[in-house]
Amino acid sequence: MGKVKIKKQSTWIDMTPMSDVMVLLLTFFMLTSTFVKNEAVKVVTPGSVSEVKVTDKNVLTILIDNKGKVFLGWDKPGDMETALGAMADQFGVPLNAAQMKNVRSATNIGVSMEEMGAFLNQESSQMNAFQQNKGVPTDSIDGGMSEFQCWVRTVKDANSDMVLAIKADEKTPYKVVKKVMSELQDMNENRYELITSYKKVED
Repeated sequence: MGKVKIKKQSTWIDMTPMSDVMVLLLTFFMLTSTFVKNEAVKVVTPGSVSEVKVTDKNVLTILIDNKGKVFLGWDKPGDMETALGAMADQFGVPLNAAQMKNVRSATNIGVSMEEMGAFLNQESSQMNAFQQNKGVPTDSIDGGMSEFQCWVRTVKDANSDMVLAIKADEKTPYKVVKKVMSELQDMNENRYELITSYKKVED
C-alpha cells in the first residue's frame, strides 16, 4: 500500500508584534539617553565613593586639565551666548553677529578675551584644537578680578540658579585646583560641586 503524501504548508510568522517592541525600545533609549559632550580637553576624574549625582541643569562646569588649564562649559548654549555678550561689553571686545552665533558650536570656552575673536572665527571642528593649550586666565587684572572670576560673576548675575561644578583631572596639580577654589572663595562663592568617577568600596 502506498504512503499518503501530506501536503507541505509554508510556515508564516507574524513579525508585527516584534517590530512594535523594537520601535518602543528604540524610542525609549532615544528619549532617556544622555549624550556626552565633546569637551575641549580629555579629563580623567579621580575616583570617589560618593554616589551623589551632580545637577544636570543650570550648571557652569569648570574644567581643569592635567596641565592646569581652565575651561568653562555650559549645559545650555543660550546661556553661553548671553554670558559672552556681557563679557565682550565689559572688556571692550568687538564681536560680530556671526561670531556670537558661532559660540553655540563651542563645547567649552578656554581662551582669554583678547583671543576671543580669533577663537570664534574657527570652524566648529577646529575650536577645541585652537584653545587646547590656552585656558581662561586666572591671574588678576591690575590687582582686581581675574578673567575667570569675571566669567563666574557674569554667569551668576545672569542666572542666580546657576550651579558651579569643578571637574579636574586626577593628575592636575593640587595648587591649581586650590587656586581656582581660592578665587571662588574670594567672590563668596563657597558652594560648588566636585565631579568625580564612582569607585565602589572594596569589601
